[in-house]
Amino acid sequence: MKWSLPTLTILVAVVLTACSEDETSKGNSSLENETQNIKELVSDYSTGNLKAESALITSQQLMVNDINGKNLVYDLPKNDFFVSIAPYVNETHPCTNHSLTSCQGEMIEEEFDVYIEDMEGNVIIDETLKSQSNGFIDLWLPRDKTYRAKIKHEGKMSELELSTFEGDNTCITTMQLV
Repeated sequence: MKWSLPTLTILVAVVLTACSEDETSKGNSSLENETQNIKELVSDYSTGNLKAESALITSQQLMVNDINGKNLVYDLPKNDFFVSIAPYVNETHPCTNHSLTSCQGEMIEEEFDVYIEDMEGNVIIDETLKSQSNGFIDLWLPRDKTYRAKIKHEGKMSELELSTFEGDNTCITTMQLV
């Protein structure tokens, strides 16, 4: 049987997850590697490097229905919260939990000045970031906090308060640039 790279990547991730020790016996490096692997898996689905029928990310889990019809569920890192932002000028869609495989934003592969600070004024992100082919900017922020986000593009700007508590939205489609 010939295996495709995406199928092998999923298989390796599943085997590694199934064979891992429980968290109480893992060292910090194991937890960091597990966190990095989940973040890479999310990125690969988001960018289309891994294919799936669907891949939905909530505040706590990545849920994948792979191309073979198998349902896979991955817990997200305990300290990091995934949020995907689709800035727009004219068109958007309502969204709460981001679909890595089907959500489509208006502004594809555009550069944005992204500034995010916590409520104490600590700067979390102050970078120029490029939206992906789906029009979204994927971010990992510290959990259980509230943030002020500001996005600028070609003289237009949008500001929003967002939070990273359990049950909060992972899909932000309300940042209209004006």
